[in-house]
Amino acid sequence: MAEIVLVRHGQTEWSANGRHTSYTDLELTAEGERQAQALAARLAGRTFAAVLASPRRRALRTAELAGLTVTEVTEDLAEWNYGEYEGITTKQIHETRPDWSLWTHGGPGGESPEQVGARLDRVLAKARAVGQDVALVAHGHALRVAGARWVGLPASAGGLLKLDTGTLCTLGYEHGVDPVIASWNA
Repeated sequence: MAEIVLVRHGQTEWSANGRHTSYTDLELTAEGERQAQALAARLAGRTFAAVLASPRRRALRTAELAGLTVTEVTEDLAEWNYGEYEGITTKQIHETRPDWSLWTHGGPGGESPEQVGARLDRVLAKARAVGQDVALVAHGHALRVAGARWVGLPASAGGLLKLDTGTLCTLGYEHGVDPVIASWNA
C-alpha cells in the first residue's frame, strides 16, 4: 500500500527560539541545513510519485537538501496562521492569556483548528488519490494536524503529537484499509 511521508523542515532561528512562525518566510539555520541534508540519506532509495510542499522557503529548501523534487507547491501545506501571535512564544502569550492553547483557541486574527484541519484534509485527499508514495514537506503544527486527521481525529488532537524540526513521519494503512500512523517524529 502507498504511504505518505511527512517531512518537517529543518530548524530556523524562530523554531529554535520557540517563536510561532507561519507566514514569516525565514531561511534555515546552519543546523537546519544539516538536518535537511541528513534527511537525504534517510529518504535514499525511496521513490515518490508526488512531492507536495509548502511555499515557504524553509520547506522548499528542506526538500531540495533532502534530495526531493517538488511536484506541487500549495498554500494548503503552509503553517498554521497564528495571526496576532506571529513571531512570539507561547510563554509570552501566556503572560496576558494564561488559558490560551493553539489547539483549542487558534490564533486571533489567524486560523482556527477547524480551518487548518480543512486545509490538511484537502492535502491528504490529494495524496490518497495518487495511489503511490507521496511526500509532504511542511511545518510542525500543520503536519501534526495532518497526522491527527489521517487517523480520523479532530485537528485539535494534533496537539498530542510532538514533532521536531528535520524529522520524518509515515502515514500508512493496517490490513490495507485502516489509516494508521506508521512512524512519528523519527
